[in-house]
Amino acid sequence: MSVLRRLFGRKKKRKDEDAETERHLPASVESAGSTSVVDETRPSTTVAVPRGVPPPMGYLVTSSEDLKIDEEETAKLAKEAHIYPQTTAEIVPGRVLKRDDQGRIHIKLVFYGPSLSGKTTALRWLFANVRSLSKGKIVEISDELGRTTYFDFIPVTASKGIVFDVFTVAGQRRHARSRITVLKDTDGLIFMADSRPEAMNENLASIQELRIALGTDRIATMPIILALNKRDLPNALPIDYMVRMLDVEGFPVFSTIATEGTSLLRMFQRILRDALIFKVGI
Repeated sequence: MSVLRRLFGRKKKRKDEDAETERHLPASVESAGSTSVVDETRPSTTVAVPRGVPPPMGYLVTSSEDLKIDEEETAKLAKEAHIYPQTTAEIVPGRVLKRDDQGRIHIKLVFYGPSLSGKTTALRWLFANVRSLSKGKIVEISDELGRTTYFDFIPVTASKGIVFDVFTVAGQRRHARSRITVLKDTDGLIFMADSRPEAMNENLASIQELRIALGTDRIATMPIILALNKRDLPNALPIDYMVRMLDVEGFPVFSTIATEGTSLLRMFQRILRDALIFKVGI
């Protein structure tokens, strides 16, 4: 596990990350040295707001009709993908492990979120920059515009005995079947949200779909991290506002800029650690 120790011990020295936020809500589980940052109110724009959540000053409210996900159809797709409620054995670390013919343990990580939120961009940056891990060839299945149409995949070897299979999913709504299929047997998940106001509807629809597909029990126990991406944009929504809108209080939150790699390494370190503890118990 020496490679893992090097990975987790590696410290970023980039100046622009000093102001970045790694939030662990509620405050009782905040890590030492973490800083809570709230964006300033952005210029007037249009967002969708669930009932009971007040919008920030200067924002307009749109109809929430296009947020709706067909719960029955989504549940049907999850059943077809063989995503069932967790068994007792699955909750116990080390009891249900996936091994290949070499005896290596495979841990599946998935980048989930709406189209164009930055999932593939983040995976490409990690592939190019995390040199302390042995990586296989990145596999991308995309359309003529470079958008993922099924999934992107890269195997990451952390040690002789553990392999992280890292996937991204297609974010467009028409790819719901393939996206939910990729979710099967996931051991850790990064939900990548788009910070642009005009993307908030798709963020909400995507996380609603995720909750239905995985079910309450898996959402409650699986390591899940929220990445608020595109934080460099001048109209990026406030962090606290997005957390309330997405109803993700209690999950680790990272403020990211995938095109520059900002906070991606810390985010990846966190999901590797949490997935190892969740699945293997180390």
